[in-house]
Amino acid sequence: MKSENEIQRIEWIRQQLQKLPAGSRLLDAGAGEQAYRPYCTHLKYVSQDFAQYDPKAMNRGLQMEKWDYGTLDIVSDITSIPEPDKSFDAILCSEVFEHIPDPQAAMKEFSRLLRPQGKLILTAPFCSMTHFAPYHFSTGFNRYFYEHHLPLLGFTIDSIDYNGNYFDYLGQELKRADHVAIEYASDKPSWMEYQALKIVRRMMKRFSTTGKSSTELLSMGLHVAATRQ
Repeated sequence: MKSENEIQRIEWIRQQLQKLPAGSRLLDAGAGEQAYRPYCTHLKYVSQDFAQYDPKAMNRGLQMEKWDYGTLDIVSDITSIPEPDKSFDAILCSEVFEHIPDPQAAMKEFSRLLRPQGKLILTAPFCSMTHFAPYHFSTGFNRYFYEHHLPLLGFTIDSIDYNGNYFDYLGQELKRADHVAIEYASDKPSWMEYQALKIVRRMMKRFSTTGKSSTELLSMGLHVAATRQ
């Protein structure tokens, strides 16, 4: 079952992909299982990943039960993709930056690969728990990261959207607190404590509706659209 933050992210990406003109050549950088390929039937879709993640290799943090890259078009480091300069009309990179040691180098590579007026569709967490270990190098990225680095690489930022806010983030973590307690504390909430968690989660949901500006403190992720000049 997908989380609310995942549902919102998928819908944002779907809308961005639908805006791209038919026939545009799109690079899905760090494509993983190529989850967004179904939204790219009007595009010339090219998948890339380093294809080294194995959920059974390390029993630490959050890991996928299974993982299947399928058939990738390009297997390479994301900072050195074997394609000519200005060879893509658009690049999608979703939930990848936290898994690479040098995200600035990846953005530099995207700048090289995009044609003038090419579109960059980018999502990454604002704050995240350890996942996909050992390939987890950053917990997340603030808007100021993008506002600083993207213009230096020739991008104009079209939009930055927040996925959830401070209260949504707390509600998400409270929702899985019992599972984390069982895994890491060898304990679980009592019936009364579980009911208390449900009450606090409802309170966070209520606060979220009136506390939208709390994104300046924390959110689950940011969605960035930019244009290569």
